[in-house]
Amino acid sequence: MSFKRILAFSCWLLFTCLLVIGCNQANTTNSATTTSPTAQSTTLTISAAASLKDALDAIKPIYNQAKPNVNLAYNFGSSGALQQQIEQGAKVDVFISAATKQIDALEKKGLLVDGTRKNLLKNQLVLIAPQNSTTISDFKDLTSPQIKKIALGEPKSVPAGQYAQQVLTSLKIADKLKGKVVYAKDVRQALNYVESGNADAGLVYLSDAKSSSKVKVVTTAPENSHYPIVYPLAVIKSSQNIDAAKDFEQFLYSSNEAKNVFEKQGFVLAGG
Repeated sequence: MSFKRILAFSCWLLFTCLLVIGCNQANTTNSATTTSPTAQSTTLTISAAASLKDALDAIKPIYNQAKPNVNLAYNFGSSGALQQQIEQGAKVDVFISAATKQIDALEKKGLLVDGTRKNLLKNQLVLIAPQNSTTISDFKDLTSPQIKKIALGEPKSVPAGQYAQQVLTSLKIADKLKGKVVYAKDVRQALNYVESGNADAGLVYLSDAKSSSKVKVVTTAPENSHYPIVYPLAVIKSSQNIDAAKDFEQFLYSSNEAKNVFEKQGFVLAGG
């Protein structure tokens, strides 16, 4: 064989080897891409009573650290309004109400995933006033001419307003206060009315009062003056992410991290 033929054969052999190696590397890269995809993210929509905002906002980064591929999208409002949204077909994965009434209604309509309803938290109802107020020390002082505006949640849709109405009725002062009451769309708005001075007093949850440096707790409503304040939660049957929703529910219900946040905010775990 001549030198030119040997050289040509060697070049062809080298080219063939390089081509094979290149194809193998491409196949390896494609295989790795195919077999190791980036985990898909899931968005959970959590509809929750307005009084849970601070606690759930604090829990969000803690949960994301454990579940980085789960995005929590919160929808806060009055429990009654949130119930209506779910009944009308809103995309919700987990609902946390500030009363059992709303969860009861959804359960009767078959809108909850069986076995996911739990009582998550308990709360207290308190009478608040602006931090510098000296005109009120008890519920009976609400009848004083010095107290002109009292902030309550709208009883038809706001559980805190329903509890407040029960307290005022139990203490036999509800009729005397009719001209003074300012109704709020949710308990946070009732708190804001007192913070801003647009109301001289208000009835809110202890957890809301603890979130503000602008108000003080005057007194706590007697336990026998209103129905127990319980926060139930459940996974909504129309959820497209039921397993992820159950996981988040379990985290809220049983993790020490969530427990610490709730207790710091003034809640008590219901444990059932």
